[in-house]
Amino acid sequence: MIISNIRVQHIEKPLGWEVTRPTVTWLVEGAQGKAQESAKVEILQAGKSVFALEGKELSNTGVTCDVQLQPRTRYEVLVTVCDETGDSATGESWFETGKMDEEWQAQWIAAPFAQREYPVLSTTVELAAKPQQARIYAVGLGVYELYVNGRKAGTEVLSPMYNDYNLWIQTMTFDVTDLLRTGENEISVMLGEGWYMGQFGFGGGAKCIFGDKMQLLLEGHVQMENGEETVFGTDPASWTCTHSPVVSSGIYDGEVFDATTEPGAPVPAIAVDAPKGPLMDRLSPAVKVIERLNGAKLLITPKGERVLDFGQVMTGWVEFDCDLPKGSKVYLQYGELLQDDCFYRDNLRSALAEFTYISGGTRTLVRPHFTFYGFRYVKVEGMDIVDPKAFTGCVIHSELAPTGRIETGNAKLDRLFENAMWSQRGNFLDTPTDCPQRDERMGWTGDAQVFAPTACYNMYSPAFYRKFMFDMLVEQRELEGSVPFVVPDVLSIINRGASDGIFAYAAGSCAWGDAATVIPWTVYRFYGDKQLLADQYENMTLWADWIHAQDEGDFLWRKGFHFADWLALDNPVQGSSFGGTDPYYIASVYYYYSTVLCAKAACALGKAEDKQKYAERSEKIKAAIRKEFFTATGRIAEPTQTAMALALYFDLMPEEHKPRLVNDLKNKLISKDIHLDTGFVGTYFLLPVLTKIGLHDFAVQLLLNEDFPSWLYEVNMGATTIWERWNSVLPNGYVSDTGMNSMNHYAYGSIVEWIYSTLCGLKPDDTAPGFKKAVIAPLTDPRLPGMKCEYTSAAGLYKAGWERENGQIHYHIEIPFDAQAAFIPEKADTALTVNGVETSGEQVLTAGVYDIYCSEQDVATEYFKLK
Repeated sequence: MIISNIRVQHIEKPLGWEVTRPTVTWLVEGAQGKAQESAKVEILQAGKSVFALEGKELSNTGVTCDVQLQPRTRYEVLVTVCDETGDSATGESWFETGKMDEEWQAQWIAAPFAQREYPVLSTTVELAAKPQQARIYAVGLGVYELYVNGRKAGTEVLSPMYNDYNLWIQTMTFDVTDLLRTGENEISVMLGEGWYMGQFGFGGGAKCIFGDKMQLLLEGHVQMENGEETVFGTDPASWTCTHSPVVSSGIYDGEVFDATTEPGAPVPAIAVDAPKGPLMDRLSPAVKVIERLNGAKLLITPKGERVLDFGQVMTGWVEFDCDLPKGSKVYLQYGELLQDDCFYRDNLRSALAEFTYISGGTRTLVRPHFTFYGFRYVKVEGMDIVDPKAFTGCVIHSELAPTGRIETGNAKLDRLFENAMWSQRGNFLDTPTDCPQRDERMGWTGDAQVFAPTACYNMYSPAFYRKFMFDMLVEQRELEGSVPFVVPDVLSIINRGASDGIFAYAAGSCAWGDAATVIPWTVYRFYGDKQLLADQYENMTLWADWIHAQDEGDFLWRKGFHFADWLALDNPVQGSSFGGTDPYYIASVYYYYSTVLCAKAACALGKAEDKQKYAERSEKIKAAIRKEFFTATGRIAEPTQTAMALALYFDLMPEEHKPRLVNDLKNKLISKDIHLDTGFVGTYFLLPVLTKIGLHDFAVQLLLNEDFPSWLYEVNMGATTIWERWNSVLPNGYVSDTGMNSMNHYAYGSIVEWIYSTLCGLKPDDTAPGFKKAVIAPLTDPRLPGMKCEYTSAAGLYKAGWERENGQIHYHIEIPFDAQAAFIPEKADTALTVNGVETSGEQVLTAGVYDIYCSEQDVATEYFKLK
């Protein structure tokens, strides 16, 4: 037995993260037995136990420890597990607290430069002995890089990431033990504008949204081998300022780095006021260069442009070796597409997406410091010879462990899965953004809501969503419970005072605001951390109660602005981005959905009164929807694919009228030659609904369609990420619209959840969240050769899938230690062979490996033939 993946707050060995009430999770691998007989979680400080909890009922999906922690202190974590055979093991890990609520011994400082002059702030620290342990606690606004004796501290980029700095600011902790030495040490910090004061927002956005001065707060604590401690920090007396070689930088426009810059004589730093937001130990998972891609191809376009093609749309930048004479200028432009085989980036709108390097005359590895790009192609100017081997694509995103993988036996479907994964990677950059390339890159809540289950299959996401939901919560508290369109709520700040259009609202849209309920419940289902659900329960109830306040007494939601079924194709108004389904119908359905989720969360948390309140309210909403949107004979007032899918998904129609609605949806699809016309909302629900109502063959056809509109149309057009629009690129290869057209937009990648849960058949059982129990119910189809997935869940590694073998269906299933799954065959009375034993019907599987066979005839289904 091995205890692995011990995490605290869902981070492995967190240094300086917020851990007021640490929650410990772990995995068990290689056990002789099948189930946990006992478990113990112990926390020690300096070898002395400060917390211990033992019992058979302890779950590896989360043990929250009620322990009093001290600031800036290392704690060891021991997890011991024993199974029913007596096999046991102990795993060790650690976490270390940050500043917590401790008073700072440092002052906020800045450089006495003009607003757009980029500073390097520096000091020297004298150490009389070799450091035994050294930590630096720092906040640089907007973004910063810390150097000790000329070497960068840590591997993170774009620190301290992105949030509403008026509401809270993240403090980071750096282990600099190995960077310090006896004698004089130079501490320096490069500062950039970032989201804090750089240009941000639509149409070029605004500057100084959160602040108007780059500034720094830093405090170092060094423990010597002789037992002495040295403390140093920012102050105007001992810190000086010089000019940075970064001469301009922005999230949208890119960066200019002039290596010929003369830093000038150091001048004293100045004291400045603290920013508005209170300081907190960090919540964000690290943002790093996760992968480096080589092998770019050099293209010479019809215009004579020299363009590097990395073969994959990604988020990050390129780094390159440069050995040019002093003053030589290299100019890079980033883009996602080619048009007429030439470099193209009109879809970036006002974002310049450039990088300029002015050589200092020495060979060096060049990279930007305070920006990022969404790109596949890079146009290069300023080099006599462009050697693609000298360029590396650096892929950056939040450091989240990959957890899921799908193999379909169909190369185009496999590419679709990869596209969704790459879009997640490209947009999970501290905040779940909509896109990484144009003048936007914001945390749109509607996109995040529909994609959350797919995200949780693909990557280990609880810490990522913990930070995002906290960002949302502090905004909700400012908005009486409403949820902004984007989190952090930069639109309200930029567009304050707007009198019309969507920016007169900037909060409160159905399906967007419902991220406040959908994401917490999704995270709970996937990871089983009840403390995390409790922490996010306020998000849920604030939102549900805010919607209720919009209700004018009829238990419907019929006011305000709503994106609703955004970018659907069924609006009769040519060119509209809004779907054809009544937004107030969709709003009322989401009113019901969020209220139901609050009732479920209240039940899970033992809040009986809340459970009853929200359950009773949800029934009244359902009754009101039936009265308003269905005729007495069962005809739905909104005859769109999206409206029908929502009604069937949530069982909103009277049961006696369900057959009619099923038939109406079937005919609606047939009239479109089995093609969808849904948007962000309807697409998420459509295929699961078709499977639910017995039209699984229609769902598979929608997945396999290769003409417009479909997922595989994008694949056939060369997409390597998910597009924002079904027709982002037209069949002739031209971009359909430059005003709002991203090639890296994960919302329609939500289809991957259905592939995992339905085609592979693996989904969580809500009676034991965190995949302590799972449901494995694969649905086959004659057009598919097989389907397999692997998923490292909060409980451990699952494998589920099937393939055709000599007239039989072979299901291969693996269940992790101390978990179980219900295997449900497609037909209830199907004769099965399970690991060589003949049986039939539903099977309860405990930890282990299972090979299950049944006759292909027992799952054979007739499916329609397209003309």
